[in-house]
Amino acid sequence: MAKEITGYLKLQVRGGQANPSPPVGPALGSKGLNIMEFCKQFNARSQDKMGQLLPVLVTIFSDKSFEFVIKTPPAANMLLQAAKLKSGSPEPNRKKVGSVTWDQVKEIAEVKMPDLNAFKVESAMKMVAGTARSMGIKVSGRAPWEA
Repeated sequence: MAKEITGYLKLQVRGGQANPSPPVGPALGSKGLNIMEFCKQFNARSQDKMGQLLPVLVTIFSDKSFEFVIKTPPAANMLLQAAKLKSGSPEPNRKKVGSVTWDQVKEIAEVKMPDLNAFKVESAMKMVAGTARSMGIKVSGRAPWEA
């Protein structure tokens, strides 16, 4: 028989660096989950993405057990990394703080595809380009579908 789901919990944790300190410990502890068990499992499954900020969706069951799904890093973080910036523009519509190429946008879109609601890479690229625009990052060159 399937376990009864009592709730969900969304966290953002750096890959391979989960520990019982805030924000992970208090969030899991308040739901009555085993914090160290989550940290061990998460660190083991995210070794290949060391240091990247990863969204995690934790499914909590009635017997205090849990399952979790690790999503792809946020597009905003990947864009900042590609443009070699610390943060986006305070006024994205007026001040551009950096630029990325369409090739970089395509790479990010391909990584993000499992978590986006897009069927084609071009659609995912448009989403990532929109995120870049809202951060004050210019996408340089011509879009591949305009050529």
